[in-house]
Parts: sequence; structure tokens; C-alpha cells
Amino acid sequence: MAFVLILFAILAGMALPTQFNVNAQLKTIVGSPIIASGISFIVGAISLLVISLFSSGIHIKKDWLNAPWWMWTGGILGAFYVLATTILMPRIGAAATVGYVLVGQIIISILIDHLGLIGATTQTLSFPRILGAALVVIGVILVQKF
Repeated sequence: MAFVLILFAILAGMALPTQFNVNAQLKTIVGSPIIASGISFIVGAISLLVISLFSSGIHIKKDWLNAPWWMWTGGILGAFYVLATTILMPRIGAAATVGYVLVGQIIISILIDHLGLIGATTQTLSFPRILGAALVVIGVILVQKF
């Protein structure tokens, strides 16, 4: 099962730079990174709605309305991410865009783990984790420079 999950993660990772480029190309057709990002989100939302309807149906529950406000911000964060990568991709390239996005992901992931933010299980900040993050940053710098 672990292999399937790792493969799923790798495929998701491969989807990101592909999506970045698709959205950047769409931007050239529609003339705006905001419109291209909006189209991307609309198509994604429709796709997920169809999958939800056919897989398990959508049953709205009262508990949904009692969720903390910040649980509803995922779409805003996703929209920011898609817009940012749509703008960055044609300007700095695929490798640099993915690299800097990865650096941001590593930094916030370590903070979320260390501080137990957003309901995450706490994982103590350690030298090996800091070293791993530093190596990712060094790798990104090398990829962009060469």
C-alpha cells in the first residue's frame, strides 16, 4: 500500500508543473492570468463535482456550517497558488517555479509540523530536518542557475 501512496504522490507532483504550463499557455489565449486561473478552477470544480456525485453523492450536513472559518480557506489558497504559478511559469520557467514553490512548501511544512498548526501532529524540529530543507534550497538554487 505504501508503494501505491508514494506513486500517487509522485504523479500528483508531476501534475503540478504540467498544470503550471497548461495554465500559462491558456493565459496567452485568454489574455489574463486571473481569467486563466479562474477557468482552471471552474473546470476543476466541475470535475470534482461530477466525481463526487458519481462516487458517493453529496450529502450536506449541518456540521459543515459549524466548521471554523479557516477550514473554508483552502479554495482561496488554491486560487492564489494557481494564479501565482500561472504568472511565474512564463517568466522564470518550469524548474524555477517548481523549485521555489517546493522551497515554500518545505518551509511551511516544517513550521506546521513543529508547531502543530492546523491540527497537524507535532514533529519536533531537528537538525536532520533543517539540513534536509537546506539541501532542497541548495538544489533549487543549482537548478535555477544551471
